[in-house]
Amino acid sequence: MTAAATVATSAATDRLFDPMKIGLLGLKNRLAVAPMTRVSATETGHATARMGDYYNSFAEGGFGLIITEGLYTDQSFSQGYLFQPGVADAAQRDGWAPIVERVHASGAHMIAQLMHAGALSQGNRFRADTRGPSAVRPSGEQMAFYRGSGSYRMPSEMSRSEIDEAIAGFAAAAVRAREAGFDGVEIHGANGYLLDQFLTEGVNRRTDAYGGAVAERLRITLETAEAVRAAVGQDFIVGVRSSQGKVNDFLYKWRGADEAAEIYGLLGQAPIDYIHTTEFEAWQPAFESGASLASLAKRHSGLPVLANGSLHDPMRAAQLILDHGVDAVTLGRGALTHADWPRRTASGTGIAEFDRRILSPLADLDNADRIRAEG
Repeated sequence: MTAAATVATSAATDRLFDPMKIGLLGLKNRLAVAPMTRVSATETGHATARMGDYYNSFAEGGFGLIITEGLYTDQSFSQGYLFQPGVADAAQRDGWAPIVERVHASGAHMIAQLMHAGALSQGNRFRADTRGPSAVRPSGEQMAFYRGSGSYRMPSEMSRSEIDEAIAGFAAAAVRAREAGFDGVEIHGANGYLLDQFLTEGVNRRTDAYGGAVAERLRITLETAEAVRAAVGQDFIVGVRSSQGKVNDFLYKWRGADEAAEIYGLLGQAPIDYIHTTEFEAWQPAFESGASLASLAKRHSGLPVLANGSLHDPMRAAQLILDHGVDAVTLGRGALTHADWPRRTASGTGIAEFDRRILSPLADLDNADRIRAEG
């Protein structure tokens, strides 16, 4: 690399370290840790000391914002995985408080991602059956690295009272997250989980107010955002995660840029502070050509946008901010490879390739510790 190219690269990646604001929350840089399911809580969903070390390592490594793995919201149908952490009761809430305090002491902010698995639940200690927008068996197979096997169960179609219960669960969980000291919550509306199931054609076959056109299929997400905002007030961060692909249907696409414009236009009118998009490669066109999903979210919502998807290369990450108009990037595999990714990038230290053994045979912290011990 020539001296001029090195200077240009440095100037570009310097943008990653500019401070920014999401709502009233000031962040020291534009680097965040993406939500990553680690199935490492206790069997009863309580956060552990090892999880505290895990999250604090990212704060010590220089990330300005950390978003937790998906936390189940209620003691009904929301839990998706065995050993998944929750924020569904006071004891679970209190288990997060010291973790958030450590992260704050290390100079980062922390947002709790709130998740209802819906029909994709493959391990729920409260219920033996599942619920979804319609009685449609999810495509694909349960994920072995989250302790699943075989086909997904056939869900029962949610009644209106069960929809109301799920929305209320998000709102109550958001209150508990605030009480635990989190700086905000992220409503998980992506990756094929419950709220995304309602948005997805073919999965949602309802003929009531929650099925049909885009606005109806997005209704549960919008009502959840409204309920959460009403519960936590105006001075607490509320975001929504959005994707096309699902954990069980990786290649799923919406009906082109016009549908994306409608979805993000509606989310832009919701009482939320940001949108968090995720794609396999965040810089790629969302459809056959044209803008990326993150760019479409920014253009049509007018909200701050966090972008996720194979952004472990610093220049790739910087280009999302410089060329796609996004406000911050979130790292998953990059953060798992280097908890100190921000510090390494700032100092020009090399970034290693992701070791897939970290997530196999189980995507939990015990397995990751074993892989690192083996060198």
